[in-house]
Amino acid sequence: MSQEIGVIGSPDFTTGFRLAGVRKFADVPEPDKETDLDAAVEEMLDDNEIGIIVMHDDDLAHLSRGVRKEVETSVEPVMVSLGGGTGSGGLRDQIKRAIGIDLMEED
Repeated sequence: MSQEIGVIGSPDFTTGFRLAGVRKFADVPEPDKETDLDAAVEEMLDDNEIGIIVMHDDDLAHLSRGVRKEVETSVEPVMVSLGGGTGSGGLRDQIKRAIGIDLMEED
């Protein structure tokens, strides 16, 4: 099982994770955001040491259709997006996909 956390985003977004000890990160500045984000995500998806990829929710909209589909269907590593509100069960669905069970399932 992969044990590393990878973080992708703006330098402002990744800095806090780096200070907390995350060693795998990709800083993606604004200018060529779409192509740089796609490349960074594909690189982390291919890294066998990474089990969780963290991105800001707003950055997911900048991914190409193919990479976004790859992210949405990936079981390991699992993509966790932060920010942007709760959406339609967003975090709940991410946790369910990551561990395979719904912790908030009603009886």
